[in-house]
Amino acid sequence: MSDIIIRKDGRAGLITLNRPKALNALTWDMCLAIEAALDDWRTDHLVDLILIDGAGDRAFCSGGDIADMYASAQRRDFGYGQRFWRDEYRLNRKIHHYPKPIVTFLHGFTMGGGVGIGCHASHRIVCDDSRIAMPECSIGLVPDVGGSLILARAEGYLGTYLGLTGDRMDAGDAIHAGFADHYIAAPSWEALKSVLITTGNVAAIQPSPPPPSRLKDWQKAIDAAFGTPDLTDIRTKLAAQGGTLADHALPLLDYNAPLAMAVAARIIGAVRRDPRIETALDHEFRYTFRCAAQGDFIEGIRAAIIDRDRSPRWQNYTDDDITAMTAPLGKDALIWEDAT
Repeated sequence: MSDIIIRKDGRAGLITLNRPKALNALTWDMCLAIEAALDDWRTDHLVDLILIDGAGDRAFCSGGDIADMYASAQRRDFGYGQRFWRDEYRLNRKIHHYPKPIVTFLHGFTMGGGVGIGCHASHRIVCDDSRIAMPECSIGLVPDVGGSLILARAEGYLGTYLGLTGDRMDAGDAIHAGFADHYIAAPSWEALKSVLITTGNVAAIQPSPPPPSRLKDWQKAIDAAFGTPDLTDIRTKLAAQGGTLADHALPLLDYNAPLAMAVAARIIGAVRRDPRIETALDHEFRYTFRCAAQGDFIEGIRAAIIDRDRSPRWQNYTDDDITAMTAPLGKDALIWEDAT
């Protein structure tokens, strides 16, 4: 069985992530296959729009398949992850700039690498079981795949909150935070897909009013606590606030990798000042290029999926460590060979 199903039907190009037992986790080959399809369909006059969905009932895409990165790092082969991220980030940028509508159906879990595939699309649809998150700091990574752009564009300091805590958004939250556009109940999805395939016209998307957003209700308290890049200040402000937000956020901050959170706050701030996907990917790659050799990423994978003890041993960090992880990469930096 193929990990990805790519075909044309009617006026649409169709991409289905097809690893339901692995929650449609994204492999390197899947990234390359999606990119090749998008390149082919860019100038195909028979394709008016693209539909991307995930097989099974649990996830659109739960993230990148990181087990191979752990194995390669154990061999001291840090180039494997660096090459994977170069190709993945190129795909994220292409989706963001794609000249034809891309409609993504974000059921179940959409996390990490799934955000890079699903949330840079032009039309992003969620339903009642949608759960969207950027939990990278929990494995010693930073929000990447261009996700720092969406975080930077979120209202107030909501993006800093989501990036540092990795909190999960439901449909209402995802729309409020800018990770999704439309709420449509899942039983209506297949009929909508059929109309889109037949007509090639995104005007067929007729959303319902979104559910309420918990994060919208918390917005004022989030802005008051997360308007600083300093983790100690954030914790102090949350503790002083008390209440539901503090009770929810502090355990998440206590679990996540301190260095990753400190860098994530810097990245989101930098992209807030220059909100382009190229800026986001450039800053993210500075960290991911180095994270296996210098950061906590390998320890985070060990604790999460290798030993599964959920007891990562994070390193302490200094301002010099932040500088080392965020410095420009020079000749190793991402290079965009075309305008789109």
